[in-house]
Amino acid sequence: MTMSYAGRARHRAKLGCAMFAASLATIASVGTMAQENLPNACPVDGCEVTIARVGKAGDELAVTFESNFMPEMSKNHIHVWWGESYTIEQVSDNAEPTYGVKQGDWHPTDEFPAYTTQSAASVSVRNGAHTLCVTAADRNHDILDPKVYHCVDVGDHL
Repeated sequence: MTMSYAGRARHRAKLGCAMFAASLATIASVGTMAQENLPNACPVDGCEVTIARVGKAGDELAVTFESNFMPEMSKNHIHVWWGESYTIEQVSDNAEPTYGVKQGDWHPTDEFPAYTTQSAASVSVRNGAHTLCVTAADRNHDILDPKVYHCVDVGDHL
């Protein structure tokens, strides 16, 4: 079979489009694969989690986390709480013996990267609070570092 110049050009164009689409699909999946391949162990400089995005999810908030570890409830995971209600030292099982403060309420989770507020982090129990906070915690629900946490004003989404 012989192809005309125009036929060869269309063939190359179709092949180029297919390769471009495959490249885009590969690039888009790298972010997902990178998150799925994160270790649960903390890096040398410690586990960190941040709130990257917030939106509405019915009566609750849809939150997107970013972290340098893969949360797993039986190991390192995430504590979510309302910042006006509790300090970081209070959202830990060792609040009283280690930090000398009364233990507060938080929601432990390994939902990652997508999370919807619930339980102690539910919009329904915020009591006027508008600052949502996160930090990394260990299997005992002790915060890993009281200096490493992230809070975001979510008032525009309430």
